[in-house]
Amino acid sequence: MSFINYSTREINLKLVYYGPGLGGKTTNLIYIYNKVTANNKGKMISLATESERTLFFDFLPLDLGEIKGYKTRFHLYTVPGQVFYNASRKLILRGVDGLIFVADSQIQLREANIDSFKNMKENLIEQGYRLPEIPYVIQYNKRDLSNILTIEQLDQDLNPGGIKTFEAVALSGIGVFDTLKCISKMVLNKLMG
Repeated sequence: MSFINYSTREINLKLVYYGPGLGGKTTNLIYIYNKVTANNKGKMISLATESERTLFFDFLPLDLGEIKGYKTRFHLYTVPGQVFYNASRKLILRGVDGLIFVADSQIQLREANIDSFKNMKENLIEQGYRLPEIPYVIQYNKRDLSNILTIEQLDQDLNPGGIKTFEAVALSGIGVFDTLKCISKMVLNKLMG
């Protein structure tokens, strides 16, 4: 749910990176953070758990311009990948405007992807959302590894509806900004529609 700050003339939008543990959510955000100029981003905040991190930062992208005289500011979040932190996942989903599901392409993580996607849908329902009503894309990460699922297998497991997907290698930045640009445009189109 977008938040409009009338005093600063900004529209604040929340994008959440969701997926299994160590699938590349944090790597996506770190890559974006390191590539965005200092005057177009806020401070990155890391909320550490025992085994992984949840990250947050906001940035003001230059290429998206203004909507009716308002600047757009995106707040990017990752959720903890482990189901143990499900309460945190639910909290982070509150007020979401767009989702990026980051799937780990490794064969041995097939079930973790499926379980995480199912968990995302369940948590959205608890927050009063339905997945088809929220702009979302899927990123198939770690495409540079040798022991990976085919795109067809990943689509069968996670994308029977045929939504937009991106192949990525978040560590080197491949597909990272393509994914972000697509979901940003989808969210803005929904906001203006």
